[in-house]
Amino acid sequence: MAEFEENGARLLDHAAAEVGVQAAGKTPGEGSVSNGDCGMCEDNMVGQGCGGVEAPVEPDNKADMPRRSSIIKDSSRQRKERKKTVSFSSMPTEKKMSSASDCITTMVDGSELKKVRSNSRIYHRYFLLDADMQSLRWEPSKKESDKARIDVKSIKEVRKGKNTDTFRSNGTYDQISEDCAFSIIFGENYESLDLVANTADVANTWITGLRYLISYGKHTLNMIESSQNNMRSSWLGELFSEVDGHNSQQITICAAVQLIKKLNPGLKNVKIELKFKELHKVKDKVGSLVTNDEFIEVFHDLCTRPEIYFLFVQFSSNKEFLDTKDLMIFLEAEQGMAQVSEDTSMEVIEKYEPSKEGRQRSWLSLDGFTNYLLSPECHIFDPEHKTVCQDMNQPLSHYYINASHNTYLIEDQFRGPSDVTGYIRALKMGCRSVELDVWDGPDNEPVIYTGHTMTSQIIFRSVIDVVNKYAFVASEFPLILCLENHCSLKQQKVMFQHLKKILGDKLSLDPPKPDDCYLPSPSDLKGKILLKGKKLGTNCTASEGEVTDEDEGAEMSQRMSIDSPEQQTVVPKKFQLSKDLSDLVTLCKSVEFKDFPTSFQGQKHWELCSFNEVFAGRCASDFPGEFVNYNKKFLARVYPSPMRIDSSNMNPQDFWKCGCQIVAMNYQTPGLMMDLNIGWFRQNGNCGYVLRPAIMREQVSYFSANTKDSVPGVSPQLLHIKIISGQNFPKPKGSGAKGDVVDPYVYVEIHGIPADCAEQRTKTVNQNGDNPLFDESFEFQINLPELAMVRFVVLDDDYIGDEFIGQYTIPFECLQPGFRHIPLQSLTGEVLPHTLLFVHVAITNRRGGGKPHKRGLSVRKGKKSREYASMRVLLIKAVDDVFKTATLPLREATDLRENMQNAIVSFKELCGLSAVANLKQCILALSPRLSTPDTGPLLLFNLADHYPVMEPQGLLPEVLKKVFTTYDLVIQTSKTLLENSDGVYERILQTQKAAMQFHENLHDLAVKEGLKGRKLHKAVESFTWNITILKGQADLLKHARGEVQENLKQIHYAALTCDLSKGRPASGSSDSKSSRRSLEAIPEKATADAELTEDDDEDDN
Repeated sequence: MAEFEENGARLLDHAAAEVGVQAAGKTPGEGSVSNGDCGMCEDNMVGQGCGGVEAPVEPDNKADMPRRSSIIKDSSRQRKERKKTVSFSSMPTEKKMSSASDCITTMVDGSELKKVRSNSRIYHRYFLLDADMQSLRWEPSKKESDKARIDVKSIKEVRKGKNTDTFRSNGTYDQISEDCAFSIIFGENYESLDLVANTADVANTWITGLRYLISYGKHTLNMIESSQNNMRSSWLGELFSEVDGHNSQQITICAAVQLIKKLNPGLKNVKIELKFKELHKVKDKVGSLVTNDEFIEVFHDLCTRPEIYFLFVQFSSNKEFLDTKDLMIFLEAEQGMAQVSEDTSMEVIEKYEPSKEGRQRSWLSLDGFTNYLLSPECHIFDPEHKTVCQDMNQPLSHYYINASHNTYLIEDQFRGPSDVTGYIRALKMGCRSVELDVWDGPDNEPVIYTGHTMTSQIIFRSVIDVVNKYAFVASEFPLILCLENHCSLKQQKVMFQHLKKILGDKLSLDPPKPDDCYLPSPSDLKGKILLKGKKLGTNCTASEGEVTDEDEGAEMSQRMSIDSPEQQTVVPKKFQLSKDLSDLVTLCKSVEFKDFPTSFQGQKHWELCSFNEVFAGRCASDFPGEFVNYNKKFLARVYPSPMRIDSSNMNPQDFWKCGCQIVAMNYQTPGLMMDLNIGWFRQNGNCGYVLRPAIMREQVSYFSANTKDSVPGVSPQLLHIKIISGQNFPKPKGSGAKGDVVDPYVYVEIHGIPADCAEQRTKTVNQNGDNPLFDESFEFQINLPELAMVRFVVLDDDYIGDEFIGQYTIPFECLQPGFRHIPLQSLTGEVLPHTLLFVHVAITNRRGGGKPHKRGLSVRKGKKSREYASMRVLLIKAVDDVFKTATLPLREATDLRENMQNAIVSFKELCGLSAVANLKQCILALSPRLSTPDTGPLLLFNLADHYPVMEPQGLLPEVLKKVFTTYDLVIQTSKTLLENSDGVYERILQTQKAAMQFHENLHDLAVKEGLKGRKLHKAVESFTWNITILKGQADLLKHARGEVQENLKQIHYAALTCDLSKGRPASGSSDSKSSRRSLEAIPEKATADAELTEDDDEDDN
């Protein structure tokens, strides 16, 4: 009914869209312009463009293929309809800001901005820059005209975002966009004029223009004029001359199109050609020849990305190029690069700067900066994870294993064809568990297909040949062959002969060791193939014996013929198993699952249970804790419901959160679920094995798969993502209704445990798939980072149904902080050429949990309202007495962390930065305030001691006194944490060690205390909870210690970079490199540091 009710509104919207298109001077058919196919000879070009008509996009043959669905938080519920925000007021004819001149011109013309006051009032005012560029004024205003203005020379800094006390105290803080807000800090008392623009683009224009004015003052015009003959012009002039072989100072339009296309492959030929023709039309020029100036102008219009220009100006000290010092600051502070030197900057410049002048002078131009940001170095995926980077020496049950279901099928489950290419594809993609459903075939040759269905058959021997050839092409770690054997004894003998002859020594035939409690590790089984299947008992001496049949095909066939599919039970059949074939099964014996108590009591570690998706979901819902504990020791395989005859996929996250290692996916079916599976297994070199979260591996730990709150013992993270822009979004396949128009928007989805599942969307950018600007920021709390994934989805906003453009799925642990490009992938997983999202990523701590502050970034609690970790009571006196000894050290640990982190949050706010910033960025932001041209530095850092103390160099103005006091608190709380953390850490671990001595006999102790039934179960659960809390709080303290060490290094680096170190040479001197390198010798306490991992660094990026 809802669809019928919306029809009227949709028709009105569609009519409005057409009016909007016509108002912009476009006709519906204007998209099909002649394509600049520059392969034609020059003689045919005059008056005909570059020849050829752009080929229309063929309609997708698979028009009925379902679109990609978005996040599925609960597989039992339908996804709610997403709210769309579409505006037709923003047309693509708006001028693109790409130079200081553009920004200054816009400011002189003026803009409507909202003026924010601390009393929650917001005033709409028209702000403009005087033509002489000496003052900024606004109207209307009740003030006298000379008071409703600010002298440009009085402006101290321009802050981006909501980073002043006025913004923070405003009651409408949450309604104000972070990306549209900025503040002008002016006067000797550092007053703030707090403004909000209608769009992020307008805000960036004012921020960039004002910063340019602050840098050059009355010389701004001269700088703008002199910058016209910059590195870009000379570089493009050289390229133009190379093409202009006759030195005629002109080249053909087609040659110019080819040259720009070579420099920016993502641009469409037709767009470049049209730009030249528009320029000629404006100039009333006839002909098809292009001058050097025209070539540069078109390149500037098409290839300058305003969002990168704004970023470039932010870090450029002279606003025209980045020198080695500017680039060092960007690489360190924004990209999170460690151990950056001027040599690092020079390497980047040499690699990415296109102009000879820039390379010779060690300057990075805007084009070089753009090249760097587009390079693999600025890919969002951490390159460390492109190779195997996890511990591969843990038991097999401690890993997620990339698995395929009915690998031989390449379409649906009931009538689809079978083919060996299914195995080749899966194995090349890093799959480590494939399925073989084997039946008797003609000529005494076993065949593979889904029994009781109409799927085609393939020869068993040919599949084993393929497995032998491709088993270890993508990964050297063990491959599991899931053997569903339905053959007669005669053909089982043939199966055995093929397996032994073809696979030979690759088969793992060593029996499990009786003394072991866990399976071997992936490293122990490198290059080995494990057979998963039925096995005869050890007491069987005959050449065959009877076992229970596994027959998913029969189950599916039966499900299709009954009305209430999931409530029927399939009676298992018995069949004769050859002992020879049985003996090939060693570490993966298939057994039937009864219930968790039975398995805990009698299942062997080499026995493996397979779970139907529906039954596994019921276990996850009814016994979430038991399922997690079961999977700590035993392998569990989950296969799709028999009702998925269309080969659709289940959500693997529903079972990964329970610790299920082998979640079998239908590889032939693309979509959200396969995106998650493919993305997930990329994080460990795509080797097919991913180490499960520590809380799912430790013998004594508390974790519930359905937790909807923070995880005990795990430090939550805040993920800050800004979707900045997109590049070259293609028209969705099969969508012909809108012609070539693309109206893109972006969804950011978080997949993980229920507490982490979330999604946010940007606004729709109308009629712009080439370079849409989104400029929207989102924030997500990640409670279990080790199991979280981030998915970026780009859709085309349509009236009938939003069409899929591209997606990219990445594990949270693989995110690189800073400004990053994301290469989007098609529906079937191929990389879309030149199709990118540009984003900014930052990760910060939630700081010990608790309810988020209304600003959503910092959690600052005084001691009275602070939440402390507490121990649960077991009602077992001896054990409770031990846990009580942890009460005081747990409080002390929380206070040490919170006091340090609260001091840092206050310092960041005084620096005019959000909690996303790191301390390096804080010192860089402060440096202009700490120095004056007349008196020199007002504050310097004494770097002689382990703790970089700030020392006044004379009388301080009031605003700097506050900075000095707050910074001193940062140092004092950091020092207190470093000096006391070791002792507190040891006391927590001692309690944990003492409590673990009761673990073996906990059940007997509880019975002695009279506990039984529910109370007994609760006591055991409380014990694991307490142990998890103790370990988690100790880890948090250890990480806080690493955070402090990193903070001190950042302050040290920043003080040297900004020439604010007492008694140190200036950074421009010959000793600057050695002084930076000497940071490696910063003294650190030896205790506990060895345990600190590289993961600590991400909190400060």
